[in-house]
Amino acid sequence: MEEIQYFIESSPVLAIFSAIIVFSIVYLASRMFVGRGLGYLAQLTETKYDDIIVAHLKPFRVAWIAPFALLYAFAELIPTYQQIIERISLLLILWISALTFNSLLNAVNKIYESSPSYNGVAIQGYLDLVKLLVIIIALIISISLITGESPIVLLTGIGAATAVLLLIFQNTILSIVASIQIAVNDLLKEGDWVEVPSYGADGDVQNISLHTIKIQNFDNTISVIPTNKILDVAYINWRGMQESGGRRIMRSINLDINSIKFCNSEMLERFSKIDLIGDFVQKKIALIQQHENEQHEDYDPPLDGPSLTNVEVFRTYISRYLRTRPDIHQEKMGLLVRELSPSDRGLPIEVYAFTKTTEWASYETIQAEIFDHLIAAAHFFDLRLFQQPTGLDFSQLSSPLE
Repeated sequence: MEEIQYFIESSPVLAIFSAIIVFSIVYLASRMFVGRGLGYLAQLTETKYDDIIVAHLKPFRVAWIAPFALLYAFAELIPTYQQIIERISLLLILWISALTFNSLLNAVNKIYESSPSYNGVAIQGYLDLVKLLVIIIALIISISLITGESPIVLLTGIGAATAVLLLIFQNTILSIVASIQIAVNDLLKEGDWVEVPSYGADGDVQNISLHTIKIQNFDNTISVIPTNKILDVAYINWRGMQESGGRRIMRSINLDINSIKFCNSEMLERFSKIDLIGDFVQKKIALIQQHENEQHEDYDPPLDGPSLTNVEVFRTYISRYLRTRPDIHQEKMGLLVRELSPSDRGLPIEVYAFTKTTEWASYETIQAEIFDHLIAAAHFFDLRLFQQPTGLDFSQLSSPLE
């Protein structure tokens, strides 16, 4: 040691040049053994988990610890600058270690999300909290190294400034509370389809972190919502629908009220030939005939006794048509055809049913097939669909009468 100190004092320029060479050799050796060695070992295994760890660990960054540790160990050779060199070396080692640890947490999250048992429950919020604590600890230790004060003294000062810190880290604290509530109550998972109208978001949850929730909308745009704000606004999570195995159809067609009428004998005979409702119409005909036989001369159709309207026949047809479709839930979920209140747009006939698929394109296809059929079928029941007059309608009104 004395000879090295004499060499440094007698030839400072040459000593600095030699130190740079030694520093570079140690770094290159560390880079070779640590960096390339870990990468080579990861390639030898079949599992992808070690590849993820090596990719996030950044071995070439870790390799810098060795030369800085050497610099710290031999700082005593330069007594004049020993304290400065030691502090700088420790600061660099500290922050390289902190960044490496946080990178390992990223690798843990990546491994967790890529595992076969992953069900969308994110842990990134908790890992972000750990990373935040690591950074805070590194900052405290860094200030302690620079000032030479004990970390305990710094923590005491921080305790006195709690109110200020709470104000500074207000959003972070609220985000931590929100993340815990989301996880404990299972409110949101990665992969969920959610609608958040107040933020214009409608798509799949891509990532849930400590501070933000990233949603990829169906138009491929990205919405970023603060984690602590998601609990303050109304949103719809469609996960329940997807897990139930059925997606609801609740749509109506409007019938022109002027086309609704009692069925005469010709209509009843025609409707009785429709396979889906033939038995229903025959039973109604039997009831009408029975009442007619009982009343004789006093029978005054259609208001006297049982009767049947074309809209009732149509509703029965819709119900039975839906029950013939294999892509509609028959027992597990509700199936209903009902009349809504008449309005200036006619009489709404609503279909309330659930498809056996939740896949968007298939659902829309099934719904379109059903209503295409019903719109075309209404004509066979002497019913007209209601729609607002178009330009063609007005042009026909203005044409001369023949």
